[in-house]
Amino acid sequence: MSRTLAKLHVDSTVRAIEDKTSFLILQNMYVQGQLAVGTCEIVTLDRDSSQPRRTIARQTARCACRRGQIAGTTRAKPACVDVRVVKTRQWCEMIPCSEGEICGLLMNKSGWTCTQPGGRIKTITVA
Repeated sequence: MSRTLAKLHVDSTVRAIEDKTSFLILQNMYVQGQLAVGTCEIVTLDRDSSQPRRTIARQTARCACRRGQIAGTTRAKPACVDVRVVKTRQWCEMIPCSEGEICGLLMNKSGWTCTQPGGRIKTITVA
């Protein structure tokens, strides 16, 4: 009884300490300017509305992706996506458009379009 209970108590205490340590390491990494693995943040966002009926937006994101992933777009937000999507330029496989929009691949595979139900089309090209 005492050995089993003591072992369980020690194991759960060690696990609690490990969980708290992991949290502190992640918190410290974020404070130092590093992102948690699997997350992205927008670094720059520039908008140009100088042309009538047209807005050009340029966005740069920073991501900390897992092995086999690369920075991409999911649901119109920066996200880590499978590197195969970028290599094959099959952009719609990363589900880049917002809910309710329809994704279409540009003819030269340089980007994609997101068509809204009202017919408005957003064109996104990869730099």
